[in-house]
Amino acid sequence: MYNQALSKLKVGWLLLRSIAVISSSVATIISTILPLFLYYTTSIDTLISTFLLLILGAFLIHGVLTHILNDYIDHESGTDLHSPAILSGGSRVIQTGLISSETLWKLGKWIILILSMIVVAFIIFDYYKLAILLSIGLWGAISYSLPPLRLSYRPFLGEWLSTFPSVLYLGLAGAWLTLDHMPEWALQNAVINALFCISWVMIHHIPDLNADRQASPTKQTSVVWATEKFGIAYSRLPALLYFGLTGLCAIWLGFDRLWAMIGLVSILLTVLFLIAKMQVNDAHQVSIYEKIILILAMVNAVWLGIFI
Repeated sequence: MYNQALSKLKVGWLLLRSIAVISSSVATIISTILPLFLYYTTSIDTLISTFLLLILGAFLIHGVLTHILNDYIDHESGTDLHSPAILSGGSRVIQTGLISSETLWKLGKWIILILSMIVVAFIIFDYYKLAILLSIGLWGAISYSLPPLRLSYRPFLGEWLSTFPSVLYLGLAGAWLTLDHMPEWALQNAVINALFCISWVMIHHIPDLNADRQASPTKQTSVVWATEKFGIAYSRLPALLYFGLTGLCAIWLGFDRLWAMIGLVSILLTVLFLIAKMQVNDAHQVSIYEKIILILAMVNAVWLGIFI
């Protein structure tokens, strides 16, 4: 019984892939909650309960459900079989025999069912904002991986229709749930953090480039599309494009948020330098650079939260 419990805990921990959750979902939550602590008179109890609720939702939707569905589908298509499996390539719980793909799929379906029932309960008891937020999270997890949409297997659609709205609304949630209006800084922070997220996800896909092309059906990420269209050197193109869009938000910040703008531009220049220097054929180097960029994503989120 002890070994079984330990095994289940290990499966759960691996599925969380906490570094991805912290550098995207948790970071964007902090980016909005932090200014509310620092500059608003909102009750501390309200802010703490909102923060904990959003963190729970982030780990449950992004850390558990999204990765369960993604692991199952990528195992079925075969891409995780060929992945170098450094940072990318799933949690490896199926490949290492910790859990069967059938059991993982059943677990995913049960979580979808339970969360859908919670959405209905939120609507019945007039918690409409929570119902909307949870519905967007479910949409992101389901549409990203599951047929017939399986948007992660289609260039540009996965990041824009699944990942971006999920992270965007999670970033807006703290202000939306606690304030009477949506301040511009909250919208700015949420957009920038969501763009930063889909930008580093493009780097995350580079080591899996060949594995994704061998999948059945082919996992034609934006990275695969750029490579097939222009050549292997252009596998970094989607990341450059999205980080460029993130950089344009510095104009939006303008002189009203001068220090926020300076921080964002400095971080993005560092990221662009790393991407330009990156050897896209070296999966280990790409993964090291990805770790640095994940840290910069968290620094950027906190910086934007301090300087509003």
